Amino acid sequence: MATKDDNGTALVQREQKQEVKPPPMYQVLLLNDDYTPMEFVVAIIQEYFNKDRETATQIMLKVHRDGKGMCGIYPKDIACTKVELVLTHARKAGHPLQCVMEEA
Repeated sequence: MATKDDNGTALVQREQKQEVKPPPMYQVLLLNDDYTPMEFVVAIIQEYFNKDRETATQIMLKVHRDGKGMCGIYPKDIACTKVELVLTHARKAGHPLQCVMEEA
């Protein structure tokens, strides 16, 4: 927006910059159950969260020991998609594996 001062000189006002906050991030968690095979959980982590076998095994063991384990942190849409993919795959394979997301 331009205005003129008393001498006719054009003055340009700077717009105040709005502070842009990054979008909230969500962690995707697998929850322990007594029925889903450990090997299936490792395969899910490798396939949907792009972890190597060793890392996937460590996450699976955390799920087994602590009741839940974090597979990754993502923007909301991606986290939601990953949860749905994992749940769909688990149900098709006949496993009750639970996958949830929480704001990080």
